[in-house]
Amino acid sequence: MQLIIANKKYSSWSMRPWVLLKHFGIAFEEKNVWLAQPDSREQILRYSPTGKVPCLIDNGITVWDSLAICEYLADAYPHLPLWPKSLGTRAHARSICAEMHSGFTALRTNMWMNVAAHWPGAGATPEALADVRRVEAIWEDCLARYEGPFLFGDFSIADAFYAPIVMRFTTFEPALSAHAQAYAERIREVPAVQAWVAAGRAETQSVAFYDVRP
Repeated sequence: MQLIIANKKYSSWSMRPWVLLKHFGIAFEEKNVWLAQPDSREQILRYSPTGKVPCLIDNGITVWDSLAICEYLADAYPHLPLWPKSLGTRAHARSICAEMHSGFTALRTNMWMNVAAHWPGAGATPEALADVRRVEAIWEDCLARYEGPFLFGDFSIADAFYAPIVMRFTTFEPALSAHAQAYAERIREVPAVQAWVAAGRAETQSVAFYDVRP
């Protein structure tokens, strides 16, 4: 199994399946294609038909898009609790992942992912803060309903999907409720997340836009 990803410092989309694979101990080979290089798209197109990452290749099967990859892994490893077991709870988990996958545009635009940066208070547009409040509401609802410590009890695809948001919150430090802040800290303590962050901070290749202070 191969997972093609971009820079760990910046690539929120790549982080999701990487953390999921690492957390559940699924063996894979990592292939890095750096962003913003003259041949970045050409290199990615060798693996992914969209020219974007992440992309998973497993026994001749190519899966692109972070949500599709996570769904594929849940199908391929049904003995692992990647999704909650209950039909209703699984539907809830899928819904909040789909919302993250397609929404929160203002948050993505104004508080981008850079695990090596620290810009507290920046990017706090009204639209971005409205997205922060929605994320906070999702976390608080799940933690209350399923009694933690993660969104659906045990660590799942949902937590992998929101891990990059935790990285953005770590960089930009918007105000969070006590429950949301505690959840973010638990995500930061997950060994797979710590491994991603450490590797991202160690990267020497940089992309100007993501490194410019807001």
